[in-house]
Amino acid sequence: MAAKLDNSRFTDVSDVVKWRLCLGCGACEYACPEKKIKLIDFIDQGIRPVVLPTGDCSGCSDCVTVCPGVGVSHDPMMKTAEGVINMLTEGWGPVLEIWEGHATDKVIRFNGSSGGLASALALYCVENEGMRGVVHVGNDSEEQYKNKSTFSRTRDDILATTGSRYSPASPCDLFQAIEDAEGACVFIGKPCDLEGLRKTQSIRPDLSKNIGVAIGIFCAGTPSTQGTVDLLAKYGISHEDVEELRYRGRGWPGSFSVRLKSDSEWLELATYEEAWDFLQAYRPYRCHVCPDGTSEFADISCGDPWYRSIDADEPGKSLVLVRSEKGREIVKGAIKAGYIQLTPVKPEILERSQKELLRKRGAIWGRVTTMKTLGIPAPHFQGFSLLRNWLKLSGGQKIRSILGTAKRIITRNYFRSL
Repeated sequence: MAAKLDNSRFTDVSDVVKWRLCLGCGACEYACPEKKIKLIDFIDQGIRPVVLPTGDCSGCSDCVTVCPGVGVSHDPMMKTAEGVINMLTEGWGPVLEIWEGHATDKVIRFNGSSGGLASALALYCVENEGMRGVVHVGNDSEEQYKNKSTFSRTRDDILATTGSRYSPASPCDLFQAIEDAEGACVFIGKPCDLEGLRKTQSIRPDLSKNIGVAIGIFCAGTPSTQGTVDLLAKYGISHEDVEELRYRGRGWPGSFSVRLKSDSEWLELATYEEAWDFLQAYRPYRCHVCPDGTSEFADISCGDPWYRSIDADEPGKSLVLVRSEKGREIVKGAIKAGYIQLTPVKPEILERSQKELLRKRGAIWGRVTTMKTLGIPAPHFQGFSLLRNWLKLSGGQKIRSILGTAKRIITRNYFRSL
C-alpha cells in the first residue's frame, strides 16, 4: 500500500499539471468530493485534469492525496515480507513468484500483446471467482485512435479490449463503477494507475472493499495522442479515417496495424519495434522520472519476456510476477481451472527481459536530484532504493542522468509552469 507523502506544495491537481508531474491516471476525478475535476485529452500532453472554476476547494486536498504524479511510497515492510525474492526488491519491488506462459484460449493468446495473460486472468476471476466485472482500457468506439476506460462483464467484452494501447489512458476514472458494483471487481492498469488505485484505497474504504484483484502491466511510458496521429500521418493515413487500430497483438509481438473505414482488410504499417521507436519520443516528461516500470503495486504483473529472440510466427508468451498472497491465490486458481499455462522461471529472467526498465530506474535518482537542485518541483519516492540503483550505473550513465536532465530543463524552459 502506498504511504502518505508530503503534498503541501500543491494546492490541487492544477498545480501538479502546471509543473508537468501529472501522469493522467484519472484518480483525482473520482476523489474530488465536489466533482469539480474534468479529464481532458490534450493532444500534445496526455489526459490531464482541469479543475472547474466553481465553488471553493479550500480545506480539501483529496485530489493531491491520491495523485501518483507527486510521488509514491512502498510500505517499509515490503522488503522483509515473507516469501519476497530478496534479490529483486531493489530493482523490481515485491515479487513472490515469477512465471512464464500464456492463455490457454487461443483467441485470447493471439489477440493479446504477448501471451494474453492479463485478459485470461481477468476472465478467470469473472467466471470462477464471482467478480462482477473488469475495469480496464480499450479503444474509443467513436474515435478509434483514442482510448476509453471500460467495465467488462463477459468474455466478448474482455476480448474486445485485448492488446497494448500506446496512447493516453485513465482507467482510474471508473473507480465509481467499482464502488457501485455489487461485489469484487478486477482492475487492470499500467504502473501509475496501480499507484493511483492504492493511494485512493487508503482514503476510500468503499472502493477498497470492492477491489478483488489488481493486475498491472509493464510500461515504459505513455505517448501523447499526438504520437499516434503523427505515426498514422507518416504512412499517409488520417486519424479520422481509422475504423480500428492495433499498436501490436494479433500475433507476438504483432505490428502497428489499422483497418480503415473504407476497407475491411487490415493494413500492417510497421513492426512493433518501428512503431514504438517512433512513439516513445512523445512520452511526457513525468514518464522519464517514473521508477516503476513493472506495476509494483499490483497483485499480479504481466509483461514481455524479451530475454531471447522471438521466432517468426511464434505464439505469444508473457512473464507473470506474483506480488501478493491474493495474487498467488488467483494465479494458482487460474492454472488449476485451465485458463492459463505457466512454467516457473529463475529471477534473473526478469532483468534479462527488461534491461531498459532497470537502466531507467537507475537514472531516476540523478534526474530527481537534478530537478530539486534546480528548484523544479519533483516527485517524491520512498522505498525504491533509487540511490542504490543509481550507484550501479557506469560513470557515463550517472553523468548523463544529471546533465541530460539539466539540459532538458533549461532548453525546454521547465523553470516556468505551464
